[in-house]
Amino acid sequence: MTLPATVLENQPGFYIRRLQQIAVAVFIEETKALGVTPVQYAALAALHQQADVDQRTLARRIGFDASTIGSVIDRLEARGLMQRNASPTDRRVRLLTLTPAGVDLVAAIEPAMLRAQERMLEPLPPPERAQFMEMLRKLVDANNALSRAPSEGCLPVEALPFSSAEETP
Repeated sequence: MTLPATVLENQPGFYIRRLQQIAVAVFIEETKALGVTPVQYAALAALHQQADVDQRTLARRIGFDASTIGSVIDRLEARGLMQRNASPTDRRVRLLTLTPAGVDLVAAIEPAMLRAQERMLEPLPPPERAQFMEMLRKLVDANNALSRAPSEGCLPVEALPFSSAEETP
């Protein structure tokens, strides 16, 4: 029996994977002078928003696998950007915070990161950017539980930089 041919270019997963590859390439290109990967940036930015969280909480916040976030933290700690501190309430727990160098790096990388985001969305006119971001968010939210590493604590759509609320003149 012959299976029907599936046209790869008709599958959303194909484009999602390609867009992820493009997003990483553009991010790396824009931020290469600072030597941070997208996952490292996500960890730094999340800690910048909320310090003193444990490794598992950080992993959930950025939607990264809890068993592999440790190596990301190790690299950032080795660079002096992040530190582990004993929890005052539970000595078994290590809380993560940014060092002053980590705070400085988050501030330094933000313009390049925003340029990368703008470059990725540049082919779309502003109203379509807002729609695209809303659709992406809807798909991620609706399918979050299917992930190996579901995330928690994302901002509401209205707070995103390309939300339709900010597109109104």
